[in-house]
Formats: sequence, structure tokens, C-alpha cells
Amino acid sequence: MADYITTNIRNIALIGHGSEGKTTLTEAMLYAAGLVDRQGRVEDGTTMTDFDPEETRRKCSISAATAPVDWNGKIINVVDVPGYFDFVGEMIGPLRVVETAVIVVDAVGGLSVGAEKAWDYAGAHGLGRMFIINQMDRDHADFDKISSQLRAKYGNCVVPILLPLGKGPTFRGVVNVLDRKAYEGAYKKSVEVPMPENMKGQLMECYSYLIEQAAAADEELMEKYFETGELTFEEIKAGFRKGMKDGSIVPVVAVSAATGVGIARMLDLMAKYFPSPAHNGLYWAGKDPRTGEDITRICKDDQPFSAFVYKTIADPFVGKLSLFRIFSGMLSGQTTLYNPGKDKTEKCGGIYILRGKKQVVKESLHAGDIGAMAKLQYTSTGDTLCDPANPVIYPPIEYPKPCISKAVYAAKQGEEDKVFSGLQRLMEEDPSVTLSKDPETMETLLSGQGEMHLDVIRSKLASKFGANCVLKDPKIPYRETIRKTVKVQGRHKKQTGGHGQFGDVWIEFSPVTDGSTDIVFEDAVVGGVVPRNFIPSVEKGLRECMVHGVLAGYPMVSVKAKLYDGSYHPVDSSEMAFKTAARIAYKKGCADANPVLLEPIMHVEVIVPDDYMGDVMGDMNKRRGRIIGMEQCEGGQKIIAEAPLSEMFKYATDLRSMTQAWGRFTMTFERYEEVPADVAKKVIASADKVMNRSEEHTSELQSLE
Repeated sequence: MADYITTNIRNIALIGHGSEGKTTLTEAMLYAAGLVDRQGRVEDGTTMTDFDPEETRRKCSISAATAPVDWNGKIINVVDVPGYFDFVGEMIGPLRVVETAVIVVDAVGGLSVGAEKAWDYAGAHGLGRMFIINQMDRDHADFDKISSQLRAKYGNCVVPILLPLGKGPTFRGVVNVLDRKAYEGAYKKSVEVPMPENMKGQLMECYSYLIEQAAAADEELMEKYFETGELTFEEIKAGFRKGMKDGSIVPVVAVSAATGVGIARMLDLMAKYFPSPAHNGLYWAGKDPRTGEDITRICKDDQPFSAFVYKTIADPFVGKLSLFRIFSGMLSGQTTLYNPGKDKTEKCGGIYILRGKKQVVKESLHAGDIGAMAKLQYTSTGDTLCDPANPVIYPPIEYPKPCISKAVYAAKQGEEDKVFSGLQRLMEEDPSVTLSKDPETMETLLSGQGEMHLDVIRSKLASKFGANCVLKDPKIPYRETIRKTVKVQGRHKKQTGGHGQFGDVWIEFSPVTDGSTDIVFEDAVVGGVVPRNFIPSVEKGLRECMVHGVLAGYPMVSVKAKLYDGSYHPVDSSEMAFKTAARIAYKKGCADANPVLLEPIMHVEVIVPDDYMGDVMGDMNKRRGRIIGMEQCEGGQKIIAEAPLSEMFKYATDLRSMTQAWGRFTMTFERYEEVPADVAKKVIASADKVMNRSEEHTSELQSLE
């Protein structure tokens, strides 16, 4: 593989909605460049970038993959990004290391939610953008309609550059507006042909758009254009390049990834006009880890080395591969690597260029290039690697917060270590997945961006590490309390010969009404009816048994227990006897004190476009939710509500379905509330079944013994 200097490097990310042909487009680019002998198909599982067994099985991309394409003396580092929203975390890293976001749009369906979100993400990262209207060979494909839709949505910056010759099954070539030439044929067999007469009017209209936007990209060009009404071809190209970099020009091209028509001319545009990492002295902002001061690195070979790790691949056989982008300086096998975030020095285990899963060994890489290193011991995704004499640390990647959680268990007893060590390795590969321990239920929760996301993690765990796990809905941390005051006697008397057991207490149980969830114990004993040395045992007995409520075994909260009377025996009374008497009083008293079940209520904020307000509010009511308020916000309306946690486990999936993936939400714990009677009956019945099964299991074990 040739050695490419910074000015000859182009870094792009293919992003957009799922199933719109990004992977097929990547494959077509590789085939056009002669890098694969045959164009693979997603349906057959033969593409270069969908190499993971899960991708082959599901027939969709689930991980970002790189595919460098050599074209006309330039290297185009293509990062194929998954389009499904469950894998949005795979898009965040690549957008940090490219100069241009290429947004793929379907020639029939037009602008989709995924494409609009991709536009927003690209804008937030300050990237140049291009639209590819793909699948022009399909029936009912309409370039004019889709490009007009894009201009209506995003304004005059959207400029058609490659116009289609024919459409649907007759799509045979493209017209390049920039050089005003027509081409027919697929892949490298695309050749220049005479301009069709019926295209000249549309060509000149688009050419005038292009001149205006090229002039608007540069003040000097704008002044000349106002004065003369003309620009030279070289000036138009210069303005186009500048507009591509700053986002004031967004070209639109027509291609068919399946047939290869338009692919070669699209690659020409990328190689000639896309910004390189050295374009206009591009620099990267970071901080000095020693002082915290802001510093910058210019993307040139003669600068101190610095690189950013944007993705990690965990392979149980090959080991860990760290994918990185060089922000400044050059990298070779002799480069000393310092990780300022971990304060560790790393040893480079080999430098590679990845094309799918194929590893191409490299001696060195120039500033701006994308590569991979093997077996870095301390470095993970989002880390900076730099010259130890000139340290810099770049901002880490901010992943979206998980919106769905499942309790994870080992499928077989004894394989817990294998399961959780495998999950830790997969979290290195995908940091948008988190693993946490719920202190309430003591379950381990696996959290991610959607049900498909978590199912993919489960499948990868089995295929990569041979560890099988089970995902279940998390337990609800219910609570129990009482609603009335009762006075009850707890009396424990046992005579077995010799010293007996005697403890007698009178306790008043009452609800705590000040909002506190604590268990309050009050010593109101007078006259020594219960000796002072036994009172702590009474309190301890109560606190131990209140861990399990009287309805369904959930912890008891907001209860006050006042010990006000009792009796003792000078010989038979003991700490254990009074502890047991307290337990008896608890079970009798709380059962008569109108016990109720409490459930966690969550504060939910949902942001949706106005069109979906009615559906979302109706759905929230079905979930026993209460709408607290609404307010205007960026992206539509913010619905503020409160809803029971038990009704919200699959809300991420349901909201995505209701709003065509536009809706998003956040959820935090608010308070506990009483469970409605009909729901409480089901919860108690379910708890009884679990307890009965546990008792049956214990009896079986005892009989075996």
C-alpha cells in the first residue's frame, strides 16, 4: 500500500438512516478502486466492512468499520457507520476523526429521520457535508424531487453536482455540473459522452447555483462576482473547496451503489475537492495535562506527535486493536507513546491500516491518517496518545446516556466470572454500553441504547467469549409501609428444661408522615418493665425483620415503632428472647396496620416534534403516568411527566416506534407512591409464587439430606 502524505489524505464518515446502502456504497467504492475482486453483498454476508458474525447474521452494520480507498493518488479513509439508532454510539467516535460527513439518502424515500439526525451531528462537530442520493436504479427513484426536498430543508447551501442520466432501471450515467461534462457507464468503465440536449437547461441552472455559492464562500470572490457577474473555472473550484470545508456548500450526487453507476465520478469529487487534514492549516484543540492550559496542535508531520483513539476492537484471539487518528506529527515503530490520561507509557505492538478485518502492516503513518495499533496495555476508547516531551490531552468522547437496562445473569451457575469479564471486554469495544450494580435489588444491570443493542451484546458475548448470559427485566424496588396506628403485644415464652426463653413487649406501630422513609424507633418504657440492657435487642429485632415487609417481602419504610410497655423474667429473659418478641409484635402489628405497597415514581422529560404530541401523551396516560407540564424547546415540545418505573422498561423502544425515532427522553427517580389496588394484587401474587417456589426448593433439599 502506498505511503500518503497529509495533503493527499481524505477522511470521511458515511452516515445516515439504516438500510439506505452505506455498506453497499463502501463496497462499490472498493470495487471501483480495484481493491476487491468482486463486489460483496450485505444480503450474502460478503461485504468487507460487515465482517462481524453478528452483522452477517442480522444483515446490517452494528459497528463502525474503516475501508481506505486509493483513488487518483489520494487515500480516502472511509468509515462505514451503522445507521440504526441502537448503535448511535458507533457514530460518535468516527465523527471526531473525519473532516467530512457523507450523508446517504434513499432516492425513493428521500430525507429520513436518520439523515436529519446525521446532519445535526455533523453540524455539531463542524464537519463538511455531502449528500449522496443512492439507489437511483430503483423504480420510482426521483433525484429532482429529493434534491428539491434537501434544498427546501437546508437552504441554498445544497448544490446538485452529479445529475442523473436516466432514472430507475434506465439510470446509466451522471452529468458533472462542476466541469459540465456527461459520463456513462459503471465503476471505472465510466467514460465521457456528449452532453444530452435535454440536460443542458438543468445543467446551467445548477451551474448558476454553484457559482453563487462558490462566490459566497470567499469575500474576494464575492466582490469580483458582484462587479463582473463572472468567475473563472479555477476561482469556482477554489470557492467550492472552501465552501466544502466550512459547510457553506453541500454537494448532492446521484449514484447507484448496486450497479456502480456514478461511483467513479463521486470518487473524483472526493479526491479533488474534499478537505484534507492539512486544508487551511487545520488544528486540534486540547489541554496541557500538567497545567490545564489550552493548547493546539497543527496537523503537520513536523509537529509533536499526538493521536486520538476513537474505537477499540476486542478480539479474544488477536487481542485488542486500538483505532486512532493522528492529529499531529508522524507515527513509526520507534515513536514513544505516552497516555496522559492514564499517566502511562505504551509500547506499540505494530502499526496497521484496517480494511474491514484485513490488516495491512505499515512502517509509518503521516499526520491526518487513520490507522490501528495492537495490544496497547492501558489505552482505551477516547484516550489521547502523544509525545511524552510535549504532552497534550484531547477531550474524551461523550456518549449518549443509556436509555434501557436489563438484569444480566450467567446462563449456567459457576460461569459468572466468564460472563462479566467478557462483558468488560465488550464495554471496551462499545463504551455506550454500561454495567452497574443496583444497590436496591443487588442485580447487575446491562444498559444500552435499545433492545437490539443489548441483544447484540448478548450474542457477541456468546460468539466471541463462549459465555452465555440471560437478560431479564430488572426487579422493581418496591417498598411497603402502613397507613394506620396499632398497638400490639409481642410475647415469646419457651420452656425446655433448665433456663427458658421469655420476652414480652408492647409496641405501637404508626406511619411516619413527614416524608421521611426511615424506620424510627422510640424508647418510651418507664418503670423498668423492660430492662435497659434488652431495649437495643428490641430495636435490632425490629430493624432486621423490617427488611422484609408483610405483604410481598419488600423492605418496610416510613414506620415508627414505639416501645412503651412489657415484662421480663429475672432468669429466663435474654437478648434473644426480646429480639424474638419484637419480631412477633412486628408481624402481628404491621399486618393489622393497613399495610400497602409502594412503587418508585420517575420524573420523565420527553422531547418530541409537535406532530407526535397527542400519541406520546396518550401513551403516557396508558402507563399510569401524569402529565405535569409542557414547554417549547429545540426539536419540538418537552413533555414533563411522572410515571411508575414498572411501566417504563421498554419505553425507549416504544417511543422510537411512536415518533419514527424522533423522540428522546430522560428519566430520574422522584419518589415512592402507593400502588393501585389492582396492580398491588398482581405484584403480591407474583411475590407469593416466588416465595412458594423457594420454600419448595428448601424442603426438597432438606428431604435429600
